[in-house]
Amino acid sequence: MTEMVFGSIPVREGEPILPRWWRTIDKWSMSAILILFGIGILLGLAASPPLADRNGLSPFYYVERQAFFGVLAIATMIFVSMQKPETVRRIGILGFFAAFAAIALLPVFGTDFGKGAVRWYSFGFASVQPSEFLKPGFIVICAWLMAAAQEINGPPGRVFSFGIAIVTAFFLAMQPDFGQACLIIFGWGVMYFVAGAPFLLLMGMAGAVVIAGIFAYEGSEHFARRIDGFLSAEIDPRTQIGYATNAIQEGGFFGVGVGGGEVKWSLPDAHTDFIIAVAAEEYGLVLVLVIIALYALITLRALYRLGRERDPFIRLAGTGIACMFGIQAIINMGVAVRLLPAKGMTLPFVSYGGSSLIAAGLMVGALLAFTRTRPQGEMADILLKRRRP
Repeated sequence: MTEMVFGSIPVREGEPILPRWWRTIDKWSMSAILILFGIGILLGLAASPPLADRNGLSPFYYVERQAFFGVLAIATMIFVSMQKPETVRRIGILGFFAAFAAIALLPVFGTDFGKGAVRWYSFGFASVQPSEFLKPGFIVICAWLMAAAQEINGPPGRVFSFGIAIVTAFFLAMQPDFGQACLIIFGWGVMYFVAGAPFLLLMGMAGAVVIAGIFAYEGSEHFARRIDGFLSAEIDPRTQIGYATNAIQEGGFFGVGVGGGEVKWSLPDAHTDFIIAVAAEEYGLVLVLVIIALYALITLRALYRLGRERDPFIRLAGTGIACMFGIQAIINMGVAVRLLPAKGMTLPFVSYGGSSLIAAGLMVGALLAFTRTRPQGEMADILLKRRRP
């Protein structure tokens, strides 16, 4: 009866998991992710040796670690993308509570590695940044609550999700990590908008964020220093922004040539937050445009496929993840060209960092799972059938 009402996609009885996964996955998006990872390794070969030299390590120490964590991230992405949406929801909810507990304990057991913000757990041989793992879980649990609110006699899920967003953003701001806090609020706002929130309410929330930013500026020296540097008419050439801006200008359209860049010897975060500056200097605007196109492809294809999805949880969670993934890339590249104040945010799948890579694998794996072709009707099927007499 359901098939008669909503339409369906044929299911192949007894089909093995791998063939079914390959048949239903968005191959364009998965290919774009693999290309981004390859670009990250390529840029790591240029950006990592200077850091390894300063730390007395083998020249390709950080590249080898990036490759190792990248393989784990890709394996995680494929594993998660094979799961049913219900399984992804369970993983996301459990992961959110685990990551939130880890963030709450950062003031006691965390470290700042001399960067002024307590964001990591150090284990000697490796470190973990729990805020990276918090993001996909946060999106999933809020989407679940918002979808439940749309059911008859459902719980006040929007109110609950708003409370979770505020508490989560508060704990992130206390690190301080205002960039991730803003990303959390943005992800929640996108889902709330898709769930049917009034536009005036979203405008009011935007105003509240601005007011919170003013209080943060007055109360946090760390935050105020970054805003002042961004608003300053002069760029100090000895700062990371100064080095990155100069490198992008030097790169021009086609770059100075492989291995010919100088910014990697000056920027301490050339392999992480400012990896796009290395790409612009050595390979020029051409590679930067390719990177932008790949992120746009992943985000827009996901939104297109989700626009035909009739399950409210999948539609909300997928939209939140796609927009958060895309906006993180925009923020990272916007900081490098001084369109945004410094945030300390990585470029997904391209920047060095075990936590960033594996968490990105989780996030994109969930997105691929939500955008897989499933035996169900789409929104267009429902609307067309409702119009029929």
